[in-house]
Amino acid sequence: MTETAQPPFPAQKSGAQDDPPTIPLPPLPADSPPPGLSGLETRDVTAWFGARKVLERVSFTMRAGEITALIGPSGCGKSTYLRILNRMHEMVRGAALAGEVLLAGEDVYAPGRRPAEVRRRIGMVFQRPNPFPAMSLYDNVVSGLKLSGIRATREERDHLVESSLRQAGLWSEVSNRLGTPGGALSGGQQQRLCIARSLAVSPEILLMDEPCSALDPTSTRRIEETIAELRHRVTIVIVTHNMQQAQRVSQSCAFFLATHDTPGRIVESGPTERLFTDPADPRTADYVNGRFG
Repeated sequence: MTETAQPPFPAQKSGAQDDPPTIPLPPLPADSPPPGLSGLETRDVTAWFGARKVLERVSFTMRAGEITALIGPSGCGKSTYLRILNRMHEMVRGAALAGEVLLAGEDVYAPGRRPAEVRRRIGMVFQRPNPFPAMSLYDNVVSGLKLSGIRATREERDHLVESSLRQAGLWSEVSNRLGTPGGALSGGQQQRLCIARSLAVSPEILLMDEPCSALDPTSTRRIEETIAELRHRVTIVIVTHNMQQAQRVSQSCAFFLATHDTPGRIVESGPTERLFTDPADPRTADYVNGRFG
């Protein structure tokens, strides 16, 4: 039966002013890894768009230092779940949610938590590359500082641009043309520029919503290599429809499923290798072996 009850509260639970925080720049030199990695946990997350329930009581742990893949057919709620993790769900008119999202043990939806601060700590890379096309590569990378209210000297910005582009696997390709507009890059390079822009504010978590779906195989391979290299610097959660990609890049996996009369939920989760070779639920086996979806 279709859910018609109204949600218990709107997604935007906090009435606090969304003022820019004061955040120290990451330490130099550029290649220094963060001292510790954070994980994410959701408890009984339920989500609505208006009266339509799209997720129901999703509890799941994304472990620090791992790449977690969210898989499942279109419409099962995995991209909605991803956007809930850094409070982007609440930006949709009529969206609402219940439950908790814990970053380092603290609910990111707790009263007084600033959405901008949450999104700085939990960055997002979207399905299609979205650099500022007329802005230079250099300014694209440092734009996150301005949006987060972080002040930096020119020397600090120079170090940060190089560090972020190196981590995104793009420095060797663009180091001699940082004044080039972001829109002049290829699609794969633009996506890595967007990754660099996200990394510039030192997030603890990096969310990726089908980051390779619009790219050719060569660019996809380079993005996957970048993701693997980032694993020891930031915890990554990736939504993908590509089962081979999920197997290649992730250590943990969660299979989402919805039906015409039930909202999305996790059918099975665990180590990626087990989900693909010895799943406990026959629906998981059918999906990862291409029998539906």
